[in-house]
Amino acid sequence: MSGADHMQIGEVAERTGLSLRTIRYYGEVGLAEPSARSRGGFRLYTQSDVERLNLIKRMKPLEFSLEETRELLAALDRLNAADTDSEERASLSERLDAFEAAIDARCQTLRDQLAMAEEFAGKLREQRSRQHTST
Repeated sequence: MSGADHMQIGEVAERTGLSLRTIRYYGEVGLAEPSARSRGGFRLYTQSDVERLNLIKRMKPLEFSLEETRELLAALDRLNAADTDSEERASLSERLDAFEAAIDARCQTLRDQLAMAEEFAGKLREQRSRQHTST
């Protein structure tokens, strides 16, 4: 891979909307390590690394733990590995089905919370509107 295919951390931060600190942290905990280092020791990332960071970013509002995130990423990595046999693929697929069910449940919880918040905001507006018309 040529140097032109690599990005420094600042560009990755711009592309992902993540802070430099967060990107470094994800590397330190083994979730998204840079693909290479420059001669000067700077972290270098590929488009694939950016996609991985974006996936992690999408999991954050769903409150997946670091361990759950690590487990999902490992399953995806193994599923995409050339040496993964059909039995392991079936097992990984089942694991991903479980993650998908958890994601669906967490999304529903967020929808329910949003609906309650919108209802509350509507009631507050209603009450304020009544106050303004009675004065």
